[in-house]
Amino acid sequence: MKLTINRTSFLNELSTVQRAISSKTTIPILTGVKIKLSNEGLSLTGSNADISIETFLSKNDTKSQMLIEETGSIVLQARFFGEIIRKLPENTVTLEVLANKQVAITSGAAEFVVNGLDADNYPQLPVVDEIKQLQLPVRVLNKMINETSFAISQHESRPILTGVHFILNSSSLLSVATDSHRLSQRVIPLEDVQEDFDIVIPGKSLLELSRSFKDEEEMVSISIMENQVLFKTANMYFYSRLLEGKYPDTNRLIPTSFSTEISFNVANLLSAIERASLLSHEGRNNIVKLAVSDNKAIIYGNSPEIGNVQEEITYIEMTGEPLEISFNPDYMKSALKAFGGIDIVIKFISPIRPFTLEPTDSEISFIQLITPVRTN
Repeated sequence: MKLTINRTSFLNELSTVQRAISSKTTIPILTGVKIKLSNEGLSLTGSNADISIETFLSKNDTKSQMLIEETGSIVLQARFFGEIIRKLPENTVTLEVLANKQVAITSGAAEFVVNGLDADNYPQLPVVDEIKQLQLPVRVLNKMINETSFAISQHESRPILTGVHFILNSSSLLSVATDSHRLSQRVIPLEDVQEDFDIVIPGKSLLELSRSFKDEEEMVSISIMENQVLFKTANMYFYSRLLEGKYPDTNRLIPTSFSTEISFNVANLLSAIERASLLSHEGRNNIVKLAVSDNKAIIYGNSPEIGNVQEEITYIEMTGEPLEISFNPDYMKSALKAFGGIDIVIKFISPIRPFTLEPTDSEISFIQLITPVRTN
C-alpha cells in the first residue's frame, strides 16, 4: 500500500473513527485504526465493544489531493498514529507499507517508521439489513438526540435507562429518555414509513454519533438488525449495539391534569435559575424554589454558608392556584437549554408531584418532566 494525501483531510477522517477506539480493550487489534486503500479511495475503521465507525474518502474529493500508487490495507496503533499525523510539518503525508507490516510515514523532512498489524485479523463489521431503513435529515436526528439524551441515567444499576428509547410507527418517530428523576420526550411526524421499530440505543453512542456528523443538511439512513443499528451517510457508516431489555412505559408517568400553569420565555427563566443556582450550588442541598402566587412568580436560592437570593421573574401568562415547589436547578437548566429560545408553559399538580415543561406552540410535540425535591 502506498498513498499520498492532504494531511488535514486525512486527519478529519481519522478524528472521526478515533471516537470509536478505546485504549481499554481485551482485543489488542481494536486499539488500532484499520486503513484500507482501494482504487476508489480510502476507508478508515475504528471499533470498540459498543460502536464501530467506518469513513470513506473518495479519490475524486479534490480537497484530499489523493495519489494512490498501490492499494492495500494495514492496522496502526491509533493513539500514536494520530499524534504523528497531527505533528507532521507539511500539508501532505505519504503512507507506505514496507516489509514485515511496518509503515513509513513521510511528510517533508520528517519520516517515521511504525509497526502495523495485519488488517485481515481485524474483526468484520456487522452485516445489517439495509432494506428495512428510515431516512431522516441529519439536523432532525441531531435535534432529537440533543433534546433527549441529556436525561439518560448515568448509573449502570439499571442499564436500560442509560439509553434513549426510539419508537417508529406509521406516522411518527418518538424518542424518550429518563433517569427516573426526569424525563424528556420528543415526537416528530413522518410520512410513508414502511417499517416499525422499537429499540433502545446507548446514550453514549448517540452523543458520539452526533459529534461525528459533518453536514447537518445531508440525509442519514437508519437500519436495524437483531442487536445492532446502523446510521449511514454518504461517507460514513456508524454502528452501535442496542441495549437489551424492555424500556419502562413512560407514557404513564406523564400527567394530564394540572392545578397551576405558568408560561415563560426560556431565555429569561434560564437566566434567573442560573443566578439562583450560584448560591444553591454552594450549599449542602442543591435546591432552588419557585413560588407562584398573587400574579407573581418569585425564585429563591439559598445557601446557609453563603447567603440567599430572591428574584421576581417575568412571566407571559399564569393560571391556577398558588404553589411553592423546590427542584434541582441543574435538571431545570438542562431541560430549558434543550428547548432553545422559545416560549414554554410549566404545568404543576402539587409541590410533591412531577411537573411538566412544554412549548406553548402546540404543533411542537416535546415534553419534559421533572420530579420536585421534597423539603420540610
